[in-house]
Amino acid sequence: MRTYIIKRLVEAIGVCLVISMLSFFLLFLNTDPALLLLPPEAEMEDIATFKKQMGLDRPVIVQYIDFLSKVVLHGDFGISFVAKVPAIRLIAERFPATLKLAIASLIVINFVAIPVGMIAAIRRYSIMDNIATFIALVGQAMPLYWFGIMLIIVFGVWLGVLPISGSDSLLHLVLPAITLGSWILPVNMRLVRSGMLEVLNQDYIRTARAKGLEERRVLIKHAFKNAAIPVVTVSGMQFGALLGGAVVTETVFAWPGLGRLAVDSIRMGDYPVVQAIVVIFAMCIILANLMADIVAAFIDPRIRLD
Repeated sequence: MRTYIIKRLVEAIGVCLVISMLSFFLLFLNTDPALLLLPPEAEMEDIATFKKQMGLDRPVIVQYIDFLSKVVLHGDFGISFVAKVPAIRLIAERFPATLKLAIASLIVINFVAIPVGMIAAIRRYSIMDNIATFIALVGQAMPLYWFGIMLIIVFGVWLGVLPISGSDSLLHLVLPAITLGSWILPVNMRLVRSGMLEVLNQDYIRTARAKGLEERRVLIKHAFKNAAIPVVTVSGMQFGALLGGAVVTETVFAWPGLGRLAVDSIRMGDYPVVQAIVVIFAMCIILANLMADIVAAFIDPRIRLD
């Protein structure tokens, strides 16, 4: 296990390096930040002076090496072009909100997907199973931003029972968490259903029933414990998807997280902040995948990761 973790950490460093390199060069190939930050009437002398002050007049490869050395040695992602403060400070202020939203969405997903998937497997081809299948199809096909707007109209405008923007209380978290989790919930639900159907046909389940064990104990302790392994493994990748999906959700609900900060920074050409967000997201996704693999190993002793 220790060897596996060390190997994965080394791989994670390589992945973060490649992602930082690609995002850095793609940002500078997209447009000139000086043209976005300066007013349209700025003259060529003003643009040249601004580039020299910000270090944008150097070759891109030199700028990247300078950026990478500062990140590795000091954790310095540079100064925000717009806010004039360290980019890492802006991320530290916004990251807790995004993390809270992603965790809440993951809780909503599994809180609904696990029982519905289990019931659909136990009552195969029943009305409940057909409803679950319909929900899965709709959830996968429905645009995330459209669903969020519909929730705002129904629960925020028509009924007026839930706030539609901000992050002042737990009630502000309800609609964004449901919206963000809506497109991943069907995947987990189908995983639980297919996993339960496979496990329920195993010999050890029939043996447990033949011994007279209570059906609830058979389903939860013996069947679901093994059926949950794919869900736990996929949850690591889903956590990264939730962080990425937060860009849309936070924009719709004006949630003060990294997703909204990323959209604003891209629009204003604040490249140090964008670069820092990309690297932080990559690190979170890699760590989430690693934790999911470790948890899966503890759930199923047959897994030998080393």
